[in-house]
Amino acid sequence: MREKGLAGAGGAQGMDAAALKLLFWELEKHLKSSSGASVVAIDNKIEQAMDLVKSHLMYAVREEVEVLKEQIKELIERNTQLEQENNLLKNLASPEQMAQFQAQVQTGSPTGPGQPLVPLPGGTPLQPLPPTQSSGTSA
Repeated sequence: MREKGLAGAGGAQGMDAAALKLLFWELEKHLKSSSGASVVAIDNKIEQAMDLVKSHLMYAVREEVEVLKEQIKELIERNTQLEQENNLLKNLASPEQMAQFQAQVQTGSPTGPGQPLVPLPGGTPLQPLPPTQSSGTSA
């Protein structure tokens, strides 16, 4: 509306109005293009930041996976060792010891750490040591 008022005032003013119209058009074009460029620049920076975060997260996850793989490997080795030890102990145990062990498992009162089974005099089945006695093994 401003442009019409300026253009209708006369020849010189019409020229000024046309120049002013051109100036507004150029200014509007510049503002639109610069805001578009700044939006693109902001989008690029956001994308770069997200890529950086993704890289750091992937690095941290890979590191954690390596730690967990090592722990799994150690646990598998420990499990294998314990299975071999268990099989050896089963093979070395007498039938009376195995029967006593089965009875303890069924009653829910297996011997705890520090309470190894030891033979009693007279051929009596093995009994756990009281906690106050030495927990050394006898051969």
